[in-house]
Amino acid sequence: MHVDLLVPVKPLAWAKTRLRGAADGGAGAAEAHARLVLALARDTVTAAAAAAVVRQVIAICSDQMVCAALADDGVQTIPDEPAAGLNSALRHGEAALRAADLTVTVGALPADLPALRPEELDRAIRAAVATGGRAFCTDQTKTGTTLLVAPAGQLLGPRFGPASAAAHRATGARELTGLWPGLRCDVDTAADLTIACGLGLGRFTSAVLDRI
Repeated sequence: MHVDLLVPVKPLAWAKTRLRGAADGGAGAAEAHARLVLALARDTVTAAAAAAVVRQVIAICSDQMVCAALADDGVQTIPDEPAAGLNSALRHGEAALRAADLTVTVGALPADLPALRPEELDRAIRAAVATGGRAFCTDQTKTGTTLLVAPAGQLLGPRFGPASAAAHRATGARELTGLWPGLRCDVDTAADLTIACGLGLGRFTSAVLDRI
């Protein structure tokens, strides 16, 4: 089994607006916010790349600061050439992966899973592959999506955004039911970040919060 994962990352200035102030005691400085958003992405891709069944992680991003930091972490990036939103970026990345290897299983993760553990991701991906088709994992609210997987011969069909779990379910993707708290804990708000802290943050996000 080999799976290639796509992780789209928005430009830092536009990302995670509901988290603004979480990295500097509520001040909301742009530099502090950018450090936090970048740390979330670095912890996500670092954990994903360490999963045993993941062959490679590709970040889709055109923010040069993000690309430089991920390159330091050994993560390949491709530009978000469509620049038309998250789902467009994922379709662009999927096309590039499948053009290189028609046999590949493709997965997608959001860039905000700082408590993700490689072993959790391994179990979730194995469960997804075992379904024989497209499969997805919901977030802790059961409304969003934190993992979407499609085997060779099937398009990823991303429907990320509000109520994405219902949207993915409506396309025929199967919902995964395992207990993977780090995988389900995407961080959009300060409350989400508190939950992630309780699960155990990756080193990049921990370092940012230690500065407060």
